[in-house]
Amino acid sequence: MSSTKKSKQDVNKSKQSGSLTRALLLSIGGLLLAGAVIGGLLVTYALVVMMPQLPDLDAITDYRPKVPLRIYTADHVLIGEFGEERRSLVKLNDIPADMKNAVLAIEDARFYQHGGVDVIGILRAVLTDTMHGGATQGASTITMQVARNVFLSSEKTYSRKIYEMLLAYKIETALSKDQILEVYMNQIYLGQRSFGFAAAARTYFGKDLKDVTLAQAAMLAGLPKAPSAYNPVVNPKRARIRQEYILKRMLELKFISPDQYKQAVAEDIQVKTKGNNYSVHAEYAIEMVRQMLYAQYKEDTYTRGLTVITTLNAADQKAAYDAVRKGVMDYDRRHGYRGPEATIELPPAGDDRDQAIEDALQDRPDNDDILPAVVLSADAKQVQVMLRSDNTVTISGEGLRLAASALSPKAAKGLRIQPGSVIRVINTAKGWQITQLPQVEATMVSLVPQTGAIRALVGGFDFNQNKFNHVTQAWRQPGSTFKPFIYSAALEKGFGPASIINDAPVSYPGAPGQGPWEPKDDDQPDGPMPMRTGLQRSKNLVSIRLLDAIGVKYAQEFVSSHFGFDIDKTPPYLPLALGAGQVTPLQLVSAYAVLANGGYRVNPYLIAQVTDARGVELSKVEPQIAGQNATRVPDARNSYIMTSLLQSVAQRGTGAGTNVLRRTDLAGKTGTTNDAFDGWFAGYQNGLAAVAWMGYDQPKTLGSREFGAQLALPIWTEYMARALRGVPEYQMPMPAGITVIDNEFYFDNFTPGNGFIASLGLGGGSAPLEIGPDGVPVARAPAAVAPMTSQEDEKQNILKLFGGH
Repeated sequence: MSSTKKSKQDVNKSKQSGSLTRALLLSIGGLLLAGAVIGGLLVTYALVVMMPQLPDLDAITDYRPKVPLRIYTADHVLIGEFGEERRSLVKLNDIPADMKNAVLAIEDARFYQHGGVDVIGILRAVLTDTMHGGATQGASTITMQVARNVFLSSEKTYSRKIYEMLLAYKIETALSKDQILEVYMNQIYLGQRSFGFAAAARTYFGKDLKDVTLAQAAMLAGLPKAPSAYNPVVNPKRARIRQEYILKRMLELKFISPDQYKQAVAEDIQVKTKGNNYSVHAEYAIEMVRQMLYAQYKEDTYTRGLTVITTLNAADQKAAYDAVRKGVMDYDRRHGYRGPEATIELPPAGDDRDQAIEDALQDRPDNDDILPAVVLSADAKQVQVMLRSDNTVTISGEGLRLAASALSPKAAKGLRIQPGSVIRVINTAKGWQITQLPQVEATMVSLVPQTGAIRALVGGFDFNQNKFNHVTQAWRQPGSTFKPFIYSAALEKGFGPASIINDAPVSYPGAPGQGPWEPKDDDQPDGPMPMRTGLQRSKNLVSIRLLDAIGVKYAQEFVSSHFGFDIDKTPPYLPLALGAGQVTPLQLVSAYAVLANGGYRVNPYLIAQVTDARGVELSKVEPQIAGQNATRVPDARNSYIMTSLLQSVAQRGTGAGTNVLRRTDLAGKTGTTNDAFDGWFAGYQNGLAAVAWMGYDQPKTLGSREFGAQLALPIWTEYMARALRGVPEYQMPMPAGITVIDNEFYFDNFTPGNGFIASLGLGGGSAPLEIGPDGVPVARAPAAVAPMTSQEDEKQNILKLFGGH
């Protein structure tokens, strides 16, 4: 009986179990069926409703992203770009394999296997999202990222994800895998306004994409996920961690070997901070180009892919930049150390110290190779500093020379270098040295005299430190560099290199209420001398007598009409002979070009050609060319004799520093304004005219022992040494209309006894205008200086300006 009951119970249990199993299977089946129905409905909805709403693929198949304005040198070196989006389009074949593999390793290792959507990746993402209770995992393939970046928003919603997948399939049917990857590599945003890996390579490392190392490629590949989080400029530590993870992935996927992995992990990556991202420093020139283009094209300037070819030569531009830097740094060293930029409280070694140093250096950008640093320890024999890169540098010996006084225990508190001092250092061929940011400014500009094409333009010591372009915007007194134009005017009045002019004291009546004006020289008057010697030795009294003889109004009109000086900045006063007017360096080099090219006015220009993104030419300069379509101003005889005079200056006079170049075809003139507020050298060789200038933005003396020959001439020769390397010497052929008597040049209509002014000022007083039959001026009373203006500053500029060479 009991066994029968057990048997029935077992049967009942078996039935119940079977019912539960069937119910469970039915439930699962129902769920699967419901899922299939829902999935089918979703697919149907996607195909029927969403698919027709997908955008056209023209934006990809005819890929035309916003392309910035790009600026190149005449020899096609990229020197700058401007735009909302930094972007450099590159073909996939031009992208290094390491760069492509780094991106594939971290973003989509199965890119070449899936059809646009990686189902395995999506299932993994759905599982992760379910476990975390929300949309946290992306699982986007490269194709899906292209779809999102080109057509969709970045919001994380399921509807957007469906659109993304549908677009990915559509893209895969329209483009090959390589084409998709090429769009991705050019389109993806990578921080710092950089779109695409080519732009990012230049932004972060200052180099072309083809030149990046494996380690740098891996760091760039870490940016797409979160450009702000893994930005190597803003978050170098996080960028490094992600870079190492990508390198490990590349190793696992056998994209790189173990040795390559070890080498890449060990590489010390130097990231570009604020400053120049190009191999050639031409910031002042490219800003000029940007302003000129914007005036014509407005906001389209930054998006339509304009390409500008300038007249700059890359090698010349680099030579000019280096020459200005060297000249300024040499001057700054001559005038001593001014002390640390700041001093901070330096915590003990550890995280607090690192943070304090980082904060102290944050607002002090690198100035090219001049780097900010915080002193960790200091004494008279050794200084240890920490750089922005966290590297520690020890400076000793010669590297301490500039700051030796600041390392003395007797140094004043604000001048002393001690732990916590914020200073500047530079790594030279002789090792690390303490230096400082200069306060003085300098410029260099050169152009081709025959066409006006600007070959090099450096508007100041550092564009990021001071954006004022001294080449085009600084109106300064030219000092004695202006004298040659007075001499040129005098040649047309009958004077010549052999004219004897008295270098003797002279006095001119002043304005009402003012005492007489008695111009001085830096050295003692030497009495009568040939006009050639007067210019060669930059004699002020000789130049003033010449100007008085020819007339200030005549000279004013002559220099403005023949050499392009502004007439309203060229005052008709006798101090004009000493450079009392105002010029810009660009204006001055254009004037010297007239003498260099045989007497033709050419217009300086910087932009040679502009094309659009399709290569269609929008504009092209047709320059005025000396001897062809340029306007002749002084005749060939004038420029020939002036070149001869200026060659004497360059070889045996105040410009004799040019002899270091060992050339006989250089002509030029030094210039130093009163109290050494400005130092100049202007000169030329037949194929290249150049002007160098040095001074303070707020004019003040450069030093009682400083002259143009020490300030600007070294910059000029440093530049010319490189710019004229390999250029054969050229001697200007003597034009018709010149007579040679006793090895000196005369206009053939102004020869001794025939209109030539043989002497000036020998009878006392200033120069007369009436010439006697023997060619000697007839004495008359001195000319008065024109009345001064009511403006005190202009009066002082004119009355004070009687010194310097």
